[in-house]
Amino acid sequence: MREQSRLRLRSLSAAAAVAVAALTAGVLAPPAASAATATRPDTVQRGLDALVRDDGLPAALASVKDRTGRTRTYTAGVGDLATGAKVPGDGQVRIGSNTKTFTAVVALQLVGEGKVDLDATVDGYLPGLVRGDGIDGRHITVRQLLQHTSGLPDYEGYISESDIRSRYYEPRDILDIAFQHKADFAPGAGFAYSSTNYVLAGLIVQKVTGRPIAEEIGRRVLQPLGLRHTYFPAAGDRSIREPHPKGYYRESAAEPLRDITELDPSVAWAAGQMISTNADLNQFFTALLAGRLLPAAQLAQMRTTVPIGNSGAGYGLGLISRPLSCGGVYWGHGGDIPGYETRGGVTDDGRAVNIAVTTIPIDEAVTAHLEDVVDTALCR
Repeated sequence: MREQSRLRLRSLSAAAAVAVAALTAGVLAPPAASAATATRPDTVQRGLDALVRDDGLPAALASVKDRTGRTRTYTAGVGDLATGAKVPGDGQVRIGSNTKTFTAVVALQLVGEGKVDLDATVDGYLPGLVRGDGIDGRHITVRQLLQHTSGLPDYEGYISESDIRSRYYEPRDILDIAFQHKADFAPGAGFAYSSTNYVLAGLIVQKVTGRPIAEEIGRRVLQPLGLRHTYFPAAGDRSIREPHPKGYYRESAAEPLRDITELDPSVAWAAGQMISTNADLNQFFTALLAGRLLPAAQLAQMRTTVPIGNSGAGYGLGLISRPLSCGGVYWGHGGDIPGYETRGGVTDDGRAVNIAVTTIPIDEAVTAHLEDVVDTALCR
């Protein structure tokens, strides 16, 4: 769902300028990288080991593709705190707000087909739906939804953990929650990360195509790219299909980690419902940046960014650019949903990395460490 990071897209502009307590030493002992053969682990493995050993994350797993196209898979920690089971090498995880990029790709494909206009108003597709205090769909464009410049309030902070675990939400239920709150600013007057934008983007896709967003993502993105381990869970599906590390949750460092692997992801919908693997995400973002999913004009629009605070990062249309310590930028998204956090992206010359951890870090310093491992993997 929302981004939590040094960029922490939920807290990036004040409110939206977009796990650290130690476990037992035995539980935290990390296995070696599945692809590492040297006695001394490489820098990526050492980074994952530190996330587990020093930052108290139950598990970390990564897929890294270098300039030559060679791919390596890494794991650290344990996949199940109760049993000590190993972390699956490229296990499935909930990918949270990475889902936004999939939704944006479908919307931009429809733009390329002449079925959606980025500068048309939301009301042109969903008449009368978007109304509230300072909220009027007659003055918000599709582009502003995709770029988080609409000013629409984010519903996420008003959902309880118990509801996330068990309640099924229709998209209109989510919007009802959001529109009880005042707009953050007038459309186009700023940037504020809000998953509400992508619930509306998903509804526009469905209105234009007459098909479910999950089906459109499947036939337009997953099937053409052969992403066999990526899917949009069906209504009521609280499980993760393939081998996966368990996900854990707590609200403060004083609390124990609780298993939250099974939950109802409908609360995230087109903004964050999907499940994937690190390798599939690398393949998706690589194909996207290589022009395999969008015409050149729409990819250029997607890569046209607005600043995310003073972080040096920029938000395009469902795509984020972040600076690299070795120069240049990488493109991706990242995301979280209770139980999992993912970070990563690709460079224009084909390097790719995605890393997942099995709880949302409470301390932003831990998320900074996670992003440092991404940077290390892309710059080595």
